[in-house]
Amino acid sequence: MTKPNIIAIDGPAASGKSTLGKNLARSLGYLFFDTGVMYRAVTWMVLQRNLDVHNEAAVTTLSREIQIDVNPSSRDDGRACDVLVDGQDITWETRRPEVEAIVSIVSAYAGVRKELAAQQRRIGLRGQVVMVGRDIGTVVLPEADLKIYLDASPEVRARRRYDELVERGDPASYSDILANVIGRDKIDSTRAVAPLRAAKDAVIVDSDKMDIDEVFRYVETLWI
Repeated sequence: MTKPNIIAIDGPAASGKSTLGKNLARSLGYLFFDTGVMYRAVTWMVLQRNLDVHNEAAVTTLSREIQIDVNPSSRDDGRACDVLVDGQDITWETRRPEVEAIVSIVSAYAGVRKELAAQQRRIGLRGQVVMVGRDIGTVVLPEADLKIYLDASPEVRARRRYDELVERGDPASYSDILANVIGRDKIDSTRAVAPLRAAKDAVIVDSDKMDIDEVFRYVETLWI
């Protein structure tokens, strides 16, 4: 395979998609675009406006009304990019546990996915991009040159998310995170619109017994 122009990385929550995507983008000099930040941004705004997350019509209307921008990182604080809603930087707010707990509900709504997918696709088709999400290879960019489905067990993924929160100094409970991961997997894989699944032509990578450097080196061998 020649060097891919568009790379799609899909997989369940906390499987290491973002870390792999950032490393690949840095190595290739490509744009790193984690599409999940858009759903997280909508979810944060649902909480800020005290909307009922189960009111699909209200959440869909919100996703249509707000302006979400994803820009190169402007701060050296560990972020991969800036996430802005109507000009307000909410980058770290999108990673808060209360967002994590309900983002799968928001991302399951057909109207929300439709509103955000067009923007995701437009960015991806510019090329020289590593896009990370749950339906990039199957829905948003099925023509991607390289599709990776990165997987790991719920226990391993929960431990990774727990360690991430502890490192940032945020309160965290491993048991709560594990329950959330399992619940989110069920929602993501059974939703009616764009359920989480590997594209038929995706390279499936199980990272349970691989650290992120090993995963990165393996993926690089797919075109080097």
